[in-house]
Amino acid sequence: MTYRNFLDLSSAGADGIAAILADALDRKQARAGWPKGKPDADAPLTNHVLAMVFEKNSTRTRFSFDAAIRQLGGQAIISDSSQMQLGRGETVADTARILSGYCDAIMVRTDDHAKLLEMAEYASVPVINGLTDASHPCQIMADLLTILETGTSLPGLKVAWLGDGNNVLASIVEAAGLLQFDVVAACPQGFQPEEADIARGNGRARVVGSPREAVEGADVVVTDTWISMGQDHADTKLAAMMPFQVTAELMAAAKPGAKFLHCLPAHRGEEVTADVIDGPQSLIWPEAENRLHAQKSILRWCFGQIG
Repeated sequence: MTYRNFLDLSSAGADGIAAILADALDRKQARAGWPKGKPDADAPLTNHVLAMVFEKNSTRTRFSFDAAIRQLGGQAIISDSSQMQLGRGETVADTARILSGYCDAIMVRTDDHAKLLEMAEYASVPVINGLTDASHPCQIMADLLTILETGTSLPGLKVAWLGDGNNVLASIVEAAGLLQFDVVAACPQGFQPEEADIARGNGRARVVGSPREAVEGADVVVTDTWISMGQDHADTKLAAMMPFQVTAELMAAAKPGAKFLHCLPAHRGEEVTADVIDGPQSLIWPEAENRLHAQKSILRWCFGQIG
């Protein structure tokens, strides 16, 4: 069987991303108003089984991938590392070989990007990055889909990022380099992205120290939680981040009608104020739903059905 891994956005490239997004738009529209559990009319992954391995807790990744494979006609087997021999010392390579014998694809959500790469090296089925410490490509595919649904084209877009220079920002920058839009990130000292992550943008991304400079003229303003799962709720980090909070005043410096995105979970009063995230410029709910639609098309791409 011919298959492809979705480990980062560069796995698909610009053409693959475009094909995935076009398919996601079409499939979402085709099932508008349907019950969530009803399979798509063509059920293109009938009889396929998706293994979902969680070393990090999840709401959106877990539910959206489970719903995605069901709507495509397949099934999911879900486990976290504490329920597997993986959590008791079995190697990632051995786990990859075993799961490849039971399932048609593997989605991994882990803190360690090296584990994802090892899973892909030894699996004989597609492996999908559900999140690692280095990147979050499935989230960014949902974000791009959400932007396209507003009628905005991606080339020439300006995206402002406020806050931590983390894995989500790394994938936004990677998307910018592939799809020719610009990212300006405002991050406090000590929490700026790695130079290698900015280099992924092929000259389309830069880091500034001023939140206002980042958002001026932006079409989209994006942030993320400041304290990730598994991190201590460090007062020093919160203090450094507070000047980078997304407020109504900052949103007013962006383009008229600029949109706000957040991959969730959110902490109102920390990285964003309630009047922004719950206001008319916020697209967080369609963004969250679009994890489902984007990932359906990612699965199809992995099996060579599109792109």
